[in-house]
Amino acid sequence: MGQSCLRPLKTHPNIYSSLLHFSTTANAWNSCSVSKEAFTHLCFEGHLKQAFETFISAIWSDPSLFSHLLQQCIAKHSIFVGKQLHSLIISSGCGSDKFISNHLLNMYSKFGELGTAQRLFAEMPKKNIMSHNILLGGYIQKGDLDSARQLFERMSERNVATWNAMVTGMIQFEFNEEGLSLFLEMHDLGFLPDEFAVGSVLRGCAGLRALAAGQQIHVYVVKSGLEFNLVVGTSLAHMYMKCGNLGDGEKVIKTMPVHNVVACNTLIAGRAQNGCSEGALDQYNLMKMAGFRPDKITFVSVLSSCSELATLGQGQQIHAEVIKAGACSSISVVSSLISMYSRCGCLEDSINLFSECKDEDVVLWSSMIAAYGFHGRGKEAIELFEQMEEKAFEANDVTFLSLLYACSHCGLKDKGSDLFQLMVEKYGLQPKLEHYTCMVDLLGRCGCLEEAEALIRTMPLKADVIIWKTLLSACKIHKNADMARRIAEEITRLDPRDPASYVLLSNVHASTKQWKDVSDIRKSMRDNNVKKEPGISWLEVKNQVHQFSIGDQSHPKSKEIDEYLKELTLELKKLGYAPDIDSVLHDMEMEEQEYNVVHHSEKLAIAFALLSTPPGTRIRVMKNLRICTDCHVAIKLISKLKCREIVVRDASSIILKMGAVPVEIIVRKLMDPDKEIDANEEAIDRKIDPLWKLIGDGEVDKQLEKS
Repeated sequence: MGQSCLRPLKTHPNIYSSLLHFSTTANAWNSCSVSKEAFTHLCFEGHLKQAFETFISAIWSDPSLFSHLLQQCIAKHSIFVGKQLHSLIISSGCGSDKFISNHLLNMYSKFGELGTAQRLFAEMPKKNIMSHNILLGGYIQKGDLDSARQLFERMSERNVATWNAMVTGMIQFEFNEEGLSLFLEMHDLGFLPDEFAVGSVLRGCAGLRALAAGQQIHVYVVKSGLEFNLVVGTSLAHMYMKCGNLGDGEKVIKTMPVHNVVACNTLIAGRAQNGCSEGALDQYNLMKMAGFRPDKITFVSVLSSCSELATLGQGQQIHAEVIKAGACSSISVVSSLISMYSRCGCLEDSINLFSECKDEDVVLWSSMIAAYGFHGRGKEAIELFEQMEEKAFEANDVTFLSLLYACSHCGLKDKGSDLFQLMVEKYGLQPKLEHYTCMVDLLGRCGCLEEAEALIRTMPLKADVIIWKTLLSACKIHKNADMARRIAEEITRLDPRDPASYVLLSNVHASTKQWKDVSDIRKSMRDNNVKKEPGISWLEVKNQVHQFSIGDQSHPKSKEIDEYLKELTLELKKLGYAPDIDSVLHDMEMEEQEYNVVHHSEKLAIAFALLSTPPGTRIRVMKNLRICTDCHVAIKLISKLKCREIVVRDASSIILKMGAVPVEIIVRKLMDPDKEIDANEEAIDRKIDPLWKLIGDGEVDKQLEKS
């Protein structure tokens, strides 16, 4: 054993001074006015000093009582006292006792001192399954799965606790396939897993998105009578929701006779992860009404929902509840707040939260890097990463994903390529499909379409629909119809019913006036019953979310909005605005074409906001699809005409932030709706619309001043 454990007992002035005077007779225990139960009660309540001083004689005559003291050392996180007790155990001559040795082994394993635990285990003259299981648990607790596997293989005898520990440990560290394999082997040998092992296996199925395997475990759960167990029930619901089957997950939760905070969190997180952000917030309110107190896991999920909906008001309310609940010390909650504020267009609030946070970890840094990237502040994101490296934080795959995203949205091709290489060579991280998608987006935005296609075809991972659609979108930006056809075929092969490929290819042909090809694509969509996803925009006014789509007259103020939008369009036309109808079907009348463009959902949302909010109020609009060229120009002018800051974002980035920025800042590319440009940069493709000349020459500003 280690020398620290074998050194003589050092007398502690406050706790152990009475050791010098203890009696060695067993009569002290018998004559004591309190019973053995009193000793165990004192230990359980944490009164270690009182228990030790009162029952010194009894402890010395019955060394098994050391077990209660050792357990209390674990509870009080006192390794110092534990080592002192270990020295006294050796002095008492019971160091070879199997019962006491197992308690010592458990203490060192719980404290993570595996070196001492291994030496103690090696010197134990008598070991049993419990001894092996304790050391096995210590290895798993420290994440030393190789040592755990080796010990597991050497065990001549195993019990259900051994198997439970291995199954749970493997899945805890995301070795999901190995965990499931051990579970099947355990079942074949006749061992009955406990609720925690079954819960772990279900989480493993969730991690693998293995719905079929999860359904088989569900059958086993019902046969075993565990379907109403809270641990198993919440894990089962989590599995279904993680596999995209929200309905079945909700059914499992609803059939549980008893709910707790974990069950509520499972339902909230499941809805948030499956795109039902409003449902997640509704469930959060129901949770509070039922008397459950939200914890940090709850806050992370509901803040994520606020981020997706861009509902700043609700996010601010939840921030206040976070403060009241004392959850501001949780780094995961602060990271979620940083993300929420940045995705609602409030980057300064994100920066303030980051700078005020006392505790830091890689998740916090990655969240702030992502916030800069979301706002097109690629240089700041890279500078923050460099500071992160200086502070010796180990960047992970999420960090690099945020960095590549930032580079992509700022056109930093060379820097993005360097970071991709750094991720592999310095940090030893294997790029995931999301990293390759960011690289394809970066190359595509910079016009390197052939290089982007070559990257997809040579990468070691199987391409999915998303990465091909990313390249197809780049083909639209750069009007490369030939490549667009080829890429669209790849998408159709993977998902024949995905409307995005049809729409993007149609827009490519429309941009080059190839109307016959546009008609053919639309006919193909009708023949295959593929419907285009409608454009929807929404915004929050007085804590209420208002939703808009073209042609929808369901809003109570739809007539007022329509009239106001007509007046607004006339004002814009006086400034030189002309609706861009290039991408609208050519077989419509001119008036109908213009009506369709003018009544895009984001324009309806902004018109409603102008009608419903006081002058000077910031307007925030969220849209589910990309913003068209015409809306970019129109929103720019509306912002300046009405002296309003207007923030418009889609699911991936802040697209426009107009009004509170210098007049010279305009969209980086007319054909790329995901970017902003700095004040000293020039706009691209100004020649395609006379309005750009007006903006560039400052004539719009002059006309605005006159009006």
